[in-house]
Amino acid sequence: MLSHSASYEDLQVFFGHNNDTFHHHINHFFKVVVPTLARRFLQPPDPHQVQSKIQDNPRFYSFFKNCLGAVDGTHIPISISPEKHSPFRNRKGTLSINVMVACDFDLNITFVSSGWEGSATDSRVLRSAMSKGFQVPPEKIYLVDGGYANTTSFLAPYRGVRYHLKEFGAGHRRPQNPKELFNHRPALLRNHVERALGVLKKRFPILKVATFHMLENQVKIPIAAAIFHNLIRLLHGDEEWLDHQPDNIDPSNFVALPNGDQISDPRTAQGNALRDTIAQEMWAQYQQHLN
Repeated sequence: MLSHSASYEDLQVFFGHNNDTFHHHINHFFKVVVPTLARRFLQPPDPHQVQSKIQDNPRFYSFFKNCLGAVDGTHIPISISPEKHSPFRNRKGTLSINVMVACDFDLNITFVSSGWEGSATDSRVLRSAMSKGFQVPPEKIYLVDGGYANTTSFLAPYRGVRYHLKEFGAGHRRPQNPKELFNHRPALLRNHVERALGVLKKRFPILKVATFHMLENQVKIPIAAAIFHNLIRLLHGDEEWLDHQPDNIDPSNFVALPNGDQISDPRTAQGNALRDTIAQEMWAQYQQHLN
């Protein structure tokens, strides 16, 4: 169902059971199995252990030794009755929910907050997640993009400064100052959450289409997909085969969705100070290496 966006009628034909059977088992799956598995397989990283991608790379250690992962928002299409369309209509004009995802640097998803309307900003979804169980231990950080405010818990890039990876690719100049260097290094790490979301949507293309389920269950589909993603990685599943598979769902049915938010919220003083300190230390090391 998750990989093909199969309807109840499709499931009846394929498995040879009646409609009531599928309603019973799928509702049980969403109400009982998904919350149970989420508590077991969507776990935050160990705050006392430096992640290997940081520990083993002098570009990141020790500047990001306290970093637990990266956070990003993504939109998932939904179907809903016309009288409820308004709050779910996103900037693209389509209907979606805004889902917050956190992952570590091994591409394991560690937290999912699903259910906010498509009109909600990434920052608003993050604030809600923090009020409902998403915690950042003291002195630990997550990396975020420019759609979030810069704080001591969520480090965002400097605004108005180059930071996209393609801007530092072949043929482009090297970072010219601490801010450009800071924006480049975390972008390499933050790219992990974008990769995780890309693999998730490729593996479960139901995340690109509106489905036939009740809204309560549609909200849990991204969580279910994240659980299976982690299980597959736990069993050393390979992602490369995804590039050579036929489309389970016709791409013409995929819904156009926003890429992310841009905000103008003022940065907090503490977050700015932490970011500036890391940027200066990183720049000193970079200059020493060049010399």
